[in-house]
Parts: sequence; structure tokens; C-alpha cells
Amino acid sequence: MQLRHRLRLSSPLVSLFPSPISQPVCLPPRLAVGLGSPFARCRRPDCRIGYGPGERRYSVAVGSMESATEARDPAASVADGGSGAARLSLEELNWDHSFARELPGDPRTDTISRQVLHACYTKVSPSAEVENPELVAWSERTAELLDLDPKEFEQPDFPLIFSGALPLKGGLPYAQCYGGHQFGVWAGQLGDGRAITLGELLNSRGERWELQLKGAGKTPYSRFADGLAVLRSSIREFLCSEAMHGLGIPTTRALCLVTTGKLVNRDMFYDGNSKDEPGAIVCRVAQSFLRFGSYQIHASRGKEDLEIVRTLADYTIGQHFPHIEIMNKSDDLSFKVGGVGSSVVDLTSNKYAAWSVEVAERTASLVASWQGVGFTHGVLNTDNMSVLGLTIDYGPFGFLDAFDPSYTPNTTDLPGRRYCFANQPDIGLWNIGQFTLTLSSAKLISEEEANYAMERYGDKFMDEYQSIMTKKLGLSTYNKQLISNLLNNMAVDKVDYTNFFRLLSNVKADATTPKGELLIPLRAALLDIGPERKEAWTTWVQTYIEELVSSGIPDDERKAAMNSVNPKYVLRNYLCQSAIDAAEQGDYGEVRRLLKLVERPFDEQPGMEKYARLPPAWAYRPGVCMLSCSS
Repeated sequence: MQLRHRLRLSSPLVSLFPSPISQPVCLPPRLAVGLGSPFARCRRPDCRIGYGPGERRYSVAVGSMESATEARDPAASVADGGSGAARLSLEELNWDHSFARELPGDPRTDTISRQVLHACYTKVSPSAEVENPELVAWSERTAELLDLDPKEFEQPDFPLIFSGALPLKGGLPYAQCYGGHQFGVWAGQLGDGRAITLGELLNSRGERWELQLKGAGKTPYSRFADGLAVLRSSIREFLCSEAMHGLGIPTTRALCLVTTGKLVNRDMFYDGNSKDEPGAIVCRVAQSFLRFGSYQIHASRGKEDLEIVRTLADYTIGQHFPHIEIMNKSDDLSFKVGGVGSSVVDLTSNKYAAWSVEVAERTASLVASWQGVGFTHGVLNTDNMSVLGLTIDYGPFGFLDAFDPSYTPNTTDLPGRRYCFANQPDIGLWNIGQFTLTLSSAKLISEEEANYAMERYGDKFMDEYQSIMTKKLGLSTYNKQLISNLLNNMAVDKVDYTNFFRLLSNVKADATTPKGELLIPLRAALLDIGPERKEAWTTWVQTYIEELVSSGIPDDERKAAMNSVNPKYVLRNYLCQSAIDAAEQGDYGEVRRLLKLVERPFDEQPGMEKYARLPPAWAYRPGVCMLSCSS
């Protein structure tokens, strides 16, 4: 099937630098234009049907996809556990292994590297060598998701269980089979090569959570690798999982991090200079670790496995998108695709089409939230794209320090910068294209339905991105030119992204401010700029103040709103590295301090101001600001 649209987003951010994606074309006409489309509540409590200006549009939002402000409000989000839930021991957890129960499994249970055919998973147990494992860090907030009593972290056998040395009572360990496109090229079977799911459990709120050990040993999907992980990459994944949640961005979570007590040999830069490093294992938590590649692998294997695509899609919808199962004609979710003589897509007549649209919208919202906070994933292969719209697989990620739209934290990505910051919206869409092609090849959706899902990605991304940037500037309406000029100025002067937006709330809506004083509130972010650049910034601030005055929002009210969306603290790479350096010497205090810091990134946190400082010179050395995919 040939999809009609290969798209390039025309956002102010993306237009700063040309994208290296090999086959860009134009974004199809927007179905609707505007910000913050009002939502009408449908009959289902977990679903919102979105209506765009002058036209009905399908848009579903569930718990994890609320706004950043809502996600940080324990009263508004199930993600923080809620109150009154029983606190359980590990032995009392309520297991329900639906994935292994409802989907075809591998008849073999050995870990020999091989092609696993006609199966979604292989039952395999953790096998990493362990010697006196030690608990490095843990997240009580994640424990709340599972109804797990935080006192369990103090139990002497806890490190043994979460290093895989002891089985978790009631668990059913397995490794998932999936494939994927890596750097735009089909890579065939990939799978959980060093991650082993311990099983799924249901909490007291009826939420399903999957526990997974990353670095727990070989599986059939390990290929030529050892299935292990090292402390430095494990610290980064543990901290960033919780940091992203603190920022209100959908993400997999991290329950705990343990050392194995054994050394792991790694060649960090693939240059022949390998060394032994401390081994470690992270326990990741998510409602599902299903990725685009989970469906791609079966579609790639021809007719015999196409039915598995349908079976896996049915399972995913039933377990994770149940609101789609009960849509009916009265919901009237029919849309025209194309111009004159266009066809109609009715999302109530095909649950797979409705699902593909929701996956597209969740992905668009996720990428928009990354762009808003200055996060670069680094490895946006289709096997690293969650169907639930979660940030997943933290490898060589990076938050922007000096603003550079072409920044990539991945040394492997340097030749073409396919996954650089500015390209993330395009790459998200490219990946959605591969996902919808998979569903099309399995005869689950039509070409028109696939194209509509891609259109919705473009619409949703632009709506979300514009809304985020409007809030970051404290404006009442979106101003494309103002934001475009700002990003251009920031790119020219390599302005610190996080600190600049945090300082911006100090600008007063006072049109009488003398010209020579306009930049005073931003002085800490605008360092070493010459007269010409100072004039450019002064001009921008003047225009910005005019917008503030016209909005009529009181300064104090605007400052509070801006500080609720512009974090003071992000998990900069050099902060991670400082924690790693100490941890490799046996001092885990900095890891634990950083965890507490990133759990409340929007708060001032007196005494912690040093963590908001500009990176030191050593932060720009290889291995800190940029990493390879190696762990």
C-alpha cells in the first residue's frame, strides 16, 4: 500500500533548521486551526471527544495524557497512587498475567540467540550473575502505583529479588518479541535482548502494571550481546524515568535500581577501548511495554503471521484502550479525508482505525511535550515508540543546555542527525507512518484510515505545541512570529533553554520600562552578547511586553502560571554524570538527592540552586553531553 502522505511539519521550531530526513513532503491541509480546542465530555468517564473549530474531530485522552499541570496534581492523576490504598508486601501483590495468557508464546524456553517465529514472547528467567547485590535507589512514588508498601525496600532480600537472583513470588517472567526500523532501516527481529518482564499486576484501582528488569541476562533476542547493563546507563534510566514524570510527561517509571556486584565489559564509544564497569539492573514499570515494533515484526513475516497482528491489536485495545471497544454509531465519529470527492472515515465502524488515530494523537502529544521542555530522546527507532504514548527506553537522551535545534545526544546519530531535537516531530510522524502501514498490511485499516491517522498526528502536534509554547511565554493567545523570532535568537546566541524560560516570568508587563533596562530580568541567561545581538534581544522583549500588556494578565498571576510549566530543574547530563562518578565509587547519595530534586522540578527548592546552574566546561566532553547506544 502506498500512503498518500509523507509529511514534514511546518512548526516554528522545525523550520529553524532543514531536516535530514530523506523523503520530506508537505503536510496535508489542517482539518482545523486553533489552540486549545474545547472538549465535550462523552458518556465514558475515561474518554474525551474533541471538537475542533467548526468541525468535529476525534481525540481521546486518558489518564496518562492529561496536561502537565493535571499530571502533577495528585488529586487529578491516578499516576501518583491516590489515597487510602492498602500497602502490600511483595508476596501479597495481585498478579494477572494477561499478556502471556492471551497471546501466542514461544514453545521453547532456552536463551539461545535465534529467530522466534509465530510468538509474541518467550518465557525466560533472569540469569545475570549476582554477588552481594545492593539497593542504590528506589522510588516510593512508583511503589504507590503498585500498592507496594515502601517498607519492602528495607527487606534484606529485596536486592536479591530485583537483581533476579531470587524469583518474585507470583511472577511469570518472559521477554517480548518485536522488530523495528533503526535509523530508518528495517532491522528485523530485535526484541527484549536484556529486559525480562517479571509479570503484570493489578492495583487496587484496577490499573494494570508491568514490572520489568533491564539488564537481567540473556534472552533469545540478545543476538550477540550479553543481556546485561552497567551502572552508568542504569542510573540515567532510573533518574530520567522519574524526572520525566515529575515534568508531567508520559513515561515508563522506575521502581528501583540495584547493583549486581559483578563487572560488565563495555566499549562505550565503539573504538576498541573497552573496560570493565559495575553491573546494575533497573526495575522498570509501565502499563505496557508494547511498541510499534511489536506489531511490525509479525507483519514483516508474511501471511502466516498477519493474524498475530490482529490478535495483538485485539489484546492491546481490550486491555489498554477499552473505551474504543464500546464506541457506537451514536458517537458520530465520521470524517472526510481529502478534498472534493473525498472518502469518509467512520471511526465507529472500525475499532482498529479508531485505535490507530489514538496512537497517533498520543504520540503527537508526547513529542510536543518533549519539544516544550527541551528533551531529545536520541534513538527514536520504531522499537522505541510506545503504543501508549509513553517515553520509553532511555539511552543517549539529553535536555537542551545551549539551545541548538540540531543537537543530538547520540554519537551514532552524528553523521545525519536524524534524531536531533528539531527533527523529533517529523520522526514521530515517520514512525506513525510505519505503524499504520503495518496495520494496513494486516488488513486492519484502509489507506484512507491510515492517512487520517497521519493527518491527526499533524493536527494534534501543532495544537499541543502551540498551546505549550503559549503557556511557556505566559500569553493568552498563540503568536507564531514572536515565538519564531525568540527561537531564532536563542539558537544564534546558544541560550540556555531551561534557565531562559524560567527567567522570562520576571519580565513585567510595563510598556514604560526604559529601553536600557529591558534585558535586566534576563541578564543571567543572555551572557556575553555583543551590541548587535543586544539590540535584537531588546527589540524582541519590547514586542513581548506589548503582548503581555494586551493580554491583561496580572504579573503575579502570570509568573505563577509560567513557573508551573517552565521547570527550574531538569536532569542535565552533567548532573547525571556527577551522580554516576560518585556511585561508581560506592557513594549513592547524589543519585538519591537527584531523585528528590527531579520529583519537584517546578519548585524553587531552597538550597538546591546549584543544580540549576549552567553546565561546567567538563560537561561538554564525550561521554557526558553525548553518548552512544551502548550500555
